[in-house]
Amino acid sequence: MFAIPGKVPVTITPAAERQIARLMTGKDAFGLRIGLKKGGCAGMEYTMELAKTAEKADEVVEQGDARVLIAPMAQMFLFGTEIDYETGLVESGFRFRNPNVTDSCGCGESVRFEPLEGSRTSDG
Repeated sequence: MFAIPGKVPVTITPAAERQIARLMTGKDAFGLRIGLKKGGCAGMEYTMELAKTAEKADEVVEQGDARVLIAPMAQMFLFGTEIDYETGLVESGFRFRNPNVTDSCGCGESVRFEPLEGSRTSDG
C-alpha cells in the first residue's frame, strides 16, 4: 500500500459509515471494495462492489461497523480521499472528495489524475 505511517489511506464520514454498514449487513458482505477503472469522458471512473472477502493485496480500512477495501491498483490514487454519503431530493449516493484529482467531467462521473512520474502516456 502507498502509505504514510500513522495516517489512514481514506477517511469515512459518519453518513458513509452508516450507509456502508447498512449495505454490508443487508448483503452479508465483508466490506465495500472501491477501485478505479478506465472510462468516462475524463478518463477514470470509481468502482464500488460489495465483497464477501478481502483480497490479499487489498488495503482494509475499518471504522465502526463499516469496512472499506481498497483495490491494489487504486491505492495510490485514492490516498487522502474522503468518502461521504449524501442524501438529496433527487439523488443520493457516495461522494469521493479526492485531493489527487486534477480534472473531472461536467457530470461528475469520471475523473483524471496527473500521470505518474516515469509512466508512459499515449503522447510519448
